[in-house]
Amino acid sequence: MSAWSPSASLTTLQTRARLLQLAREYFAETAALEVETPTLSHAAVSDIHLASIETTTCGQRAYLHTSPEYAMKRLLAAGSGDIYQIARVYRDSESGRFHNPEFTMIEWYRLGFDHHQLMNDAEQLILHLIPNRCLQPSERLTYQEAVHRYTRVDALNDSTAQLLNSLQNAGIDVPNEIHTDRDSLLDLIMAVMVGPLLGKERLTFIYDYPASQASLARIRGPVASRFELYLDGLELANGFHELGDAAEQRKRFELDIAERQRRHLPITPIDEHFLSALENGLPDCAGVALGFDRLVMCAIRANHINEVLTFPYAQA
Repeated sequence: MSAWSPSASLTTLQTRARLLQLAREYFAETAALEVETPTLSHAAVSDIHLASIETTTCGQRAYLHTSPEYAMKRLLAAGSGDIYQIARVYRDSESGRFHNPEFTMIEWYRLGFDHHQLMNDAEQLILHLIPNRCLQPSERLTYQEAVHRYTRVDALNDSTAQLLNSLQNAGIDVPNEIHTDRDSLLDLIMAVMVGPLLGKERLTFIYDYPASQASLARIRGPVASRFELYLDGLELANGFHELGDAAEQRKRFELDIAERQRRHLPITPIDEHFLSALENGLPDCAGVALGFDRLVMCAIRANHINEVLTFPYAQA
């Protein structure tokens, strides 16, 4: 393949186009409005696991969004009703077999849904998009059930030392800086020991994550109303029964920033427009972000994300 030519075949590009058309048909049939929001913002995500790409415009610092979530929730607070967006999103330092710094995300929100109802919706969308995969019936496991099935670890109750021992006994190299960080150890367990085994010829939903990993989801006791969707060992989607409490959301952002400082990560500005929208009132809703490129990978059984992109970053 020449450096100038696309990394995806014409057949794959036709598949991408067909899946996007089918997605728009599904959302039209289910009464969701397609919206567009800015990819460039004065604020950025605070999540320690995400890195925004920084730029400047009009003499000011700006950021390319990692997700359209904050802007879409502002629309929800303004009375938009059910909405979806097919967006180009950007994440710094993400490159590899399943990652490209620029990729396509389908994100949508349903009013009056919790995360269980949104799992049903996500399943119906994907079955609509890739009917030729002839998948087995989907399965749903709590985070605690999934981790225990593949590691015998109790993700909600075992000590940090037990989590570390489980990883080391499996021969996994654990960086010294996370030896006492419970959530980082759980993330590593999920990424290396559990996730790759999920979704074999079926959609697998993992729900009720530890409350400490709530992100923008509601919390119910020890767990968060959050789910992730796997197919072929790939995480395809991340969804929440959305938190609408502005004060609680600000507190979570501030905790993120404190952790960023501790880890010597870049400190990014909080999205005050988003918090103002929450103060105005976010309707009861659930939302999910789906990695479209990874779904195309599953549709054609690709081994590398470059197979489904026109020009990955190395060729851009």
